[in-house]
Amino acid sequence: MTTVYDIPADMFIRQAAEELKKNPQIQPPDWAAFAKTGIHREMPPENDDWWYVRAAAVFRRVYTDGPVGTQRMRSIYGGKRNRGSAPGQFRRGSGSIIRKVFQQLEAAGYVAHTSEGRTVTAAGRSFLDNVASGLKAETTGIAPGIAKY
Repeated sequence: MTTVYDIPADMFIRQAAEELKKNPQIQPPDWAAFAKTGIHREMPPENDDWWYVRAAAVFRRVYTDGPVGTQRMRSIYGGKRNRGSAPGQFRRGSGSIIRKVFQQLEAAGYVAHTSEGRTVTAAGRSFLDNVASGLKAETTGIAPGIAKY
């Protein structure tokens, strides 16, 4: 069985973002067109579908690292802030974006909130594994579920 671990992250996130677009519960908020992804950024993302890409990336991280919380995800999506002639310093990413993504994934039934943090539900695991098996079939030319002998 193909899982998230078997597919390169960049290919997987791109495909998962396309699949999440089809879910009506995963929608960018009104302010997403103007929001930066963290204080270390100068401009908002140029990609119009950046919300879905971030949601897919967060979803994959919860699957691989879970249970995780907002603060841990902020550290993952942070970066070095340009302070001019002073040395750059690490700054965490936007907590609001990650919280909203978590809330939308919970509403879709893919992620559950526990006392340790957010974890992937059975429906979420199935969704991600189906995306991974579809990508594996695409790259190898073999239909999913058929063994290669």
